[in-house]
Amino acid sequence: MRRRITLPLVATGAMVSTLAVATPAQAHGYVSSPPSRQALCAQNRVPDCGQIRWEPQSVEGHKGLRNCHANISHFAVLNDDNRGWPATSVGTTVTFTWVNTAMHATRDWEYFIGNTRVAVFSGGGRQPGATVSHTVNLSGYQGRQKLLAVWNISDTANAFYSCVDLQVGGGGGNPTPSPTTNPPAPSPTPTVAPTTNPPSGGTWAAGRAYAVGDQVTYGGRSYRCRQAHTAIAGWEPPNVPALWSQL
Repeated sequence: MRRRITLPLVATGAMVSTLAVATPAQAHGYVSSPPSRQALCAQNRVPDCGQIRWEPQSVEGHKGLRNCHANISHFAVLNDDNRGWPATSVGTTVTFTWVNTAMHATRDWEYFIGNTRVAVFSGGGRQPGATVSHTVNLSGYQGRQKLLAVWNISDTANAFYSCVDLQVGGGGGNPTPSPTTNPPAPSPTPTVAPTTNPPSGGTWAAGRAYAVGDQVTYGGRSYRCRQAHTAIAGWEPPNVPALWSQL
């Protein structure tokens, strides 16, 4: 009887171990400027987006996809071109900024309009910084365009996807970023000296270390920390819902 009980338990343990190993890493990156569709949802500029509002960094799927939601059914809203996505007015040269809440070793970043790859930037197999910016020439395109930005990870089969709606030729470059929508592009490897945690209820500030449950104010709104981290420019609470939840 003991043998009959022990063997299934061992098999079950092996199965659990296999499942644990097979579980993919959490997803951690999206285009914040010009605001991608998931960024617009996270900022509540497009309402009723569903779950993507709380995890814009989580659009992860196999490499080689050409859609906005990485074939994730509960993010399908991102692939709906009839949602009335606002298009950012830009010139023919556009700088795209990624916010990364985890720095995966990178093969490259690709940018597509339709099935045409308009730009590619090598990652060299290295880990990027907390924000990464690329300047892309879109002089061959005019009017409203949907651009697909892809972050290809070097040591997994997966990539992260962001669709950005643009009105090309409608301005002289990227619009002036605001503190709550378009984070600035710091150096690829920002160095921030951590300080002690601020008291709960203080104003958010770069360079401070925050613990889970800490509360801050930013832009007249209150937020609670979801993951312990040291804040840097570009990780303002409205820009990184993975780190902060609005109260």
